[in-house]
Amino acid sequence: MNSFLKEYFDRRIFFCVLSLTGIGLLSIYSATFDAYAGRDFYRQLLWAVIGLFAMLSMMLLPLRWLQRNALTIFFASLSLLVLVLFAGKRVYGSQSWLGFAGLGIQPSEFVKITTMLALASFLSQSDVKATDLKDLVKTSAIVALPIALIMLQPDFGTALTFLAMFIPVLYWAGASKFLIIIIIAPAFIAAASIFGTTPFLIVLILLGAGLYKLRDENRFFAVIVFGANVVIGFFVQIVYEKLPLYQQKRIATFLDPNNDPLGAGYNVIQAKVAIGSGGLFGKGFMRGTQTQLSFIPKQWTDFIFCVPGEEFGLLGGIVVLGLFSVLLFHGVHLASTAKNKFGSLLAIGFTCLFAFHVFVNIGMSVGLMPVIGIPLPFLSYGGSSLVSYMMVAGLMMNVYANRKEY
Repeated sequence: MNSFLKEYFDRRIFFCVLSLTGIGLLSIYSATFDAYAGRDFYRQLLWAVIGLFAMLSMMLLPLRWLQRNALTIFFASLSLLVLVLFAGKRVYGSQSWLGFAGLGIQPSEFVKITTMLALASFLSQSDVKATDLKDLVKTSAIVALPIALIMLQPDFGTALTFLAMFIPVLYWAGASKFLIIIIIAPAFIAAASIFGTTPFLIVLILLGAGLYKLRDENRFFAVIVFGANVVIGFFVQIVYEKLPLYQQKRIATFLDPNNDPLGAGYNVIQAKVAIGSGGLFGKGFMRGTQTQLSFIPKQWTDFIFCVPGEEFGLLGGIVVLGLFSVLLFHGVHLASTAKNKFGSLLAIGFTCLFAFHVFVNIGMSVGLMPVIGIPLPFLSYGGSSLVSYMMVAGLMMNVYANRKEY
């Protein structure tokens, strides 16, 4: 029995998921019990049970069946994103929820999974090459469709997560570093140009260094790419300066919440106070002043990391980060050792999805990243996100069970 479990059951992922979900439930209980008499805790507990069954179901699905039917599942899931535009309910300015049996379902969370399945299925076909322009356009279209529908809601943060999967998967499938730089450079250049001349020049120098290192691939095209990004930077800066002052302030606050300490930056400032006040060992369970006095609105969603940070201190934060680190490093190892290309692409894509969520969410809590409404996997309150993350974990466990099959 032990040898069977070791060979086919991924105990690392299972342990990390259960541990993080347990920490999340305790954090939600602490943050919401007085205000909502434990209502949100019991709801999340129910979703955790549903998620556990969903995770085990994903682990048992035939991987070959998923590979064959991934594109069909993907296009079927897009219908939910279309439906939400017409019949969805608006929450916090985004029409991204569907009401079902008294519950709110966020389809975009599950479309992340179907999109990754479609990407991995397409790129694992023997006649598809990530370096071929025609195949690259088709691959980009798979990601562009859900992003476009999600931006119509609008939900910028969720749309970004698709790029967090797409770019690493494209590289893993064989795309060159040169191509990856071409794809991601404009976004960094645009953001840097808004921050000012110095950040813009720093990013431009880094881009030039990267292109120079890869110049042997296509020197002439490298010069064109560099010049195009210079133009993009100046164009974005000109457009930004012509915007009304209130719009400039809104963009600047999005990139740096400290520009508006009583508005958009309030949560970030209070989150930093909560984490900093936890000290080494924390204030104790349900004894965090920032948490119990509700200084951080809706803390149990996007700023949930503050709860273990305040109540269990640096030690609690290290435990959470340690569990995520085990999950992420194991995911990369799984992607590297899986013999099946479809499984390998799934593992790296889902690992990068987790990494993006963890990096951005915790970065938001400590003031290093813009606040874009990205939940922390397994910890943040939300049924759709919890179940979808557990399904992702189940699919990674499926890859582990089939890692030796070609």
